[in-house]
Amino acid sequence: MEAAETGTRTAARQQERRVRAPATLEKQRDRRPAGRLTRRRIEEDQEEAVFREVVSFTPDPLPVRYYDKDTTRPISFYLSSLEELLAWTPDVEDGFNVALGPPECRQPPLSSQRPRTLMCHDMMGGYLDDKFIQGSATQTPYSFYHWQYIDIFVYFSHHTVTIPPVGWTNAAHRHGVCVLGTFITEWKDGERLCEAFLAGDERSYRAVADQLVLIAQFFRFDGWLINIENSLSLAAVGNMPHFLRYLTSQLHQQVPGGLVLWYDSVVSSGQLKWQDELNEWNRVFFDSCDGFFTNYNWREEHLERMLGQAGQRLADVYVGVDVFARGNVVGGRFDTDKSLELIRKHGFSAALFAPGWVYECLEKGDFFQNQDKFWSLLERYLPTHSICSLPFVTSFCLGMGTRRICYGQEEAVGPWYHPSAQEIQPLFGEHRLEGDGQGWVKTHCCLEDAWNGGSSLLIRGLIPPEVGNVAVRLFSLQVPVPPKIFLSLVYKLEGTSAVGVALELTTGDASSCHVGGISALSAETSSRRSPRPLRVPPTKLAKWVGRCGQQLSGGWVQRCYEVNLQGCLLQDLFVNFSRPPGSQNEENFICRLGELQVVDARSLLTPHPQVQALTVSHVRWQPAASEPEGGPARLRLSCTLHWAYLLPHIRCFRIHCCRGSEGGSPGNGPSEPGRPRLLGLAFVNRYRIVDLAVAAAEPGRDGRVEFLVEPVPKEGFPVPQAEWGRAVMLYSMSHT
Repeated sequence: MEAAETGTRTAARQQERRVRAPATLEKQRDRRPAGRLTRRRIEEDQEEAVFREVVSFTPDPLPVRYYDKDTTRPISFYLSSLEELLAWTPDVEDGFNVALGPPECRQPPLSSQRPRTLMCHDMMGGYLDDKFIQGSATQTPYSFYHWQYIDIFVYFSHHTVTIPPVGWTNAAHRHGVCVLGTFITEWKDGERLCEAFLAGDERSYRAVADQLVLIAQFFRFDGWLINIENSLSLAAVGNMPHFLRYLTSQLHQQVPGGLVLWYDSVVSSGQLKWQDELNEWNRVFFDSCDGFFTNYNWREEHLERMLGQAGQRLADVYVGVDVFARGNVVGGRFDTDKSLELIRKHGFSAALFAPGWVYECLEKGDFFQNQDKFWSLLERYLPTHSICSLPFVTSFCLGMGTRRICYGQEEAVGPWYHPSAQEIQPLFGEHRLEGDGQGWVKTHCCLEDAWNGGSSLLIRGLIPPEVGNVAVRLFSLQVPVPPKIFLSLVYKLEGTSAVGVALELTTGDASSCHVGGISALSAETSSRRSPRPLRVPPTKLAKWVGRCGQQLSGGWVQRCYEVNLQGCLLQDLFVNFSRPPGSQNEENFICRLGELQVVDARSLLTPHPQVQALTVSHVRWQPAASEPEGGPARLRLSCTLHWAYLLPHIRCFRIHCCRGSEGGSPGNGPSEPGRPRLLGLAFVNRYRIVDLAVAAAEPGRDGRVEFLVEPVPKEGFPVPQAEWGRAVMLYSMSHT
């Protein structure tokens, strides 16, 4: 695609060039626009890029690995052979699949010797609706949201090199959970593959290890599960420990907190012989990497024998639990707690294989109830971890919904699924008052209503006559409190209930922290505090707290607080429900939480960067599937937007179009000229627009469509349009 730029060469730069639309896919490098016409928008002091296009329907290929062949939507991918692995080099197209950042800081750190919980996600071959990087219109997708119970997430498939879809990595990292891909070899093909890189000298296995490290580093996930499900020659099995040690050491250097785990399959003789335990036949592999994932057909005597083999590394032994309960296993399905009880009794970590059983094998309509039931049965054996960084912001969105909501306003109707858009999830379950009291609180995810995204947190409860309030702990934090923090809670009560709703937080004395980390605090050092409402916000924070104390659209209410604490540690966040004044009866209530924010006041005073250098490439034109009766002719436009922005500052990007477009993403009504319309969300500095309906340009006149990139900072407050990225596409019809 050509654009034009101002100056003495304007005429030459504005010569029209046909832009061809891709009908087939093949490998090619990204092609950026050769030039662009820029003009200064004085009223916003912002550069607006203008790109000129001549509509043509000639094919123009896109690389097949990175785009869905039917829609050209960007997809996550895997590598199917040793040749593909060794040939892979970072490409500009790979940028769609890069995670937003590393795992959030957490306590205790993964390196602690507390027994861990690993979740190995294996579902129907993998790369289902989760492969669509920008989301899909899936009606009833699988969603995982009990992140505070797990420490490691493994994405498993039977492809040689399973690169986790970026949506899973973003969701896991947001919760402080590390993500592993899978390197697997199987059957006779696996034997040949292993012989090719393991039976020779060190250059061969080091080349494979270097590629695995590069892939994890580039895509920003955290390591590998190594699963060799075929026999090895003596030469190959002799080199396997060297391969594991080299892979592990290189990964630790390049990926902070990286992990390499070995699956219990091959033994030191090279035979494929599952042991269901760590023993002298497979100990050499355990000694060469970060951990050992056992096979599933164990009994308690296996666990007892492993105590001597593991030594001081009990937490590095992940005892496998097949949730499908295939074979001669302990527990599984809704009896998985029986497995966990034995594993924790002996101090080992647990590896839950395919907990998506609740989705695959049970009624889809009861999925949320079944998933909550499954994890609640395991809760006592699953120690949680704490997030220890600010800002801490969540709208409780699951990354899916039946419509899209933005600050209480409906933006689009229709199902959507976007794992990267999942926000930090709370502790779910039922909480009862201690003693003989009948008070209780239950938390559920809820797709029926939302403040921002596609879902909210539904809290049901009962305040018995003998008490004045009940509270539920939603999040565990370990955050040194800065001099001043602001808190915000958006909620609404259902029905006629008049209970009081307030945030509460638990703090501890930070003097008990040791250098280099934060120690666990005993109950005696903690104190519950009720922050005072923020009534008159500072002028510079007025935009952030402008809705505080107000009745908002959809019946939502926002409460804002400020906290000034010195030398304290923020530990827990509660929501407290109190009896209405004068009430002495049993009080039932239903409350929805739409958003919770904990923000360092200083961060709100720091200006955020603007979106810069917005460009358009990979343009594809197609005729509309059907023309509106009596209306103007229409086209379908697909293109890729790129821009520059510092990702550490970002929560996501919202991509809009306006003016010349007619339509947009599914579920949207007709476009209003000049009014931005949401197309989707991005979590990297690029976005693929697919099949955007635009009016065909009239003879002798240009059609126009404007694209806008809205940054959403981690603090969660709206950014003025003057700081959005903007690009205009002017297009005309071909004369031939």
